[in-house]
Amino acid sequence: MSAPLHIEHLVIGGGAMGLATTWHLAARGHQVRLLERFEPHHTRGASHGSTRNLNNAYDEAAYLDLFDEAVTLWRRLEAESGQQLLGLHGLVTHGDDHVVASAHDALVARGAAVSLLSASDAAERWSGMRFAGNVLHSREAGIVHAARALAALEDGAIRNGAIVERGERVLDIAPFADGSGARVRTEGPDGVRELTADRVTVTAGAWAHTLLDGVIELPQLTVTEEHPAHFAARSAALVWPSFNHMLPESLLAEYPAPVYGMPSPGEGVKVGFHAVGDIVDPDARRFRASDAQRDTLRRYVAEWFPGLDPETPAEISCTYTSTASSRFVLDTVGPITVGAGFSGHGFKFVPAIGRVLADAASGRQAPPEFFRLSAHR
Repeated sequence: MSAPLHIEHLVIGGGAMGLATTWHLAARGHQVRLLERFEPHHTRGASHGSTRNLNNAYDEAAYLDLFDEAVTLWRRLEAESGQQLLGLHGLVTHGDDHVVASAHDALVARGAAVSLLSASDAAERWSGMRFAGNVLHSREAGIVHAARALAALEDGAIRNGAIVERGERVLDIAPFADGSGARVRTEGPDGVRELTADRVTVTAGAWAHTLLDGVIELPQLTVTEEHPAHFAARSAALVWPSFNHMLPESLLAEYPAPVYGMPSPGEGVKVGFHAVGDIVDPDARRFRASDAQRDTLRRYVAEWFPGLDPETPAEISCTYTSTASSRFVLDTVGPITVGAGFSGHGFKFVPAIGRVLADAASGRQAPPEFFRLSAHR
C-alpha cells in the first residue's frame, strides 16, 4: 500500500472561515489543501446567502480590533478580486440606551465615524423604520456581500496555489503522539483514504465538536437552526441602513431576542431574531421555522418596520454554532488549530479571523487570549 498523501497544511471545512484561512496560508507560500464536504454555496451551514451585517457596534477591544483589521483585509480582497464586497450604507443600533452608549463610547475612543441621533431624527432619515431611545449611527458600516466574498476567497486561495477538494467528508483526525502532525481519514468520490499533515486547521462549523471529540476539549458548542427572512419594501424610494434593535427588558416579554438585519439588494430587507432557533443535529434539520416563530417575526416587522410588508417573508435557514459567552474559539493544541463557535456574529470578521488562524497554524503568533480555550474555562 502506498504511503498516505502528505500535506504541510490541511484545512477542514470550506465555509467562510476555512476559505479565509486557506487564502492567507496560500498567499504566504505554504502548501495548503482544503477539504469540504459540500458543494460551493451550499445551504447546510452558516456561510451561505447574499449579505451579512458589517456591524461594529461592540464595546470590547478584541472585537473592535478584529473589525478594523477585517475592513482593511476586505478592501485588499476587493482589489485582488475586482469585486465589490462591502456596502457602507451605515448601521443603526437602538433600543437599549446602555448598550448604545457603551458601543458609542468605545467607538469614539477609536476615532470611528459614529454619532448619536434621537429616535425622531432617525425616523425622519430612515422612514421605513421605527426607533426607540438614542440611536447609534455608524457611518463606516453596512453589509458584506457574502456570496461574492466566498467566491473571492476561494478564487484567491487557488490563484496562490491552494488545492480545494469538495465532496470529501472527514471521518476522523488522529494527532501523532509526538505532536509532529496528524493523520486524517476522509471519504469521498474515490472511497476512504488517509492523508497526513504537519498542521491541521478545523473550521467545520456545526460539525466541529463531532470532528474534534476526543482530540481537543472544546467548550460546549450549541447548534441551532435560525430563520431570518427577507421582506419586501412598500416603496422603492425608501433608504435602508443595516440595523441592530437591542430589545430592552420591557420588550423581551413580547419578542424573544434582539433583532438584526440589513438591505439585501434584489431580495428585500433581511430581518431576524438573534439566536432563537431550535437546537438541531446539523445533519437532520427541518429547514423551516415553526409557525409560532414565523408569526412572531411578522408581528415584529408589522410593529417596527412601517416601510416593509409583513406578509411577504422569504425565509432563510442557517445554523448558529454558539458558545455560552458568544465568544469565538480560536486556538491551537499540538498540531491542531481550531476556529469554532462563531455564535451568529462572525462573518464580518472573516478575513481577520483567517489571518489569526493562519498565524496560529504556522506558529507565527497565538490567537488573542480573549478567544483562546483558556478564556472559555
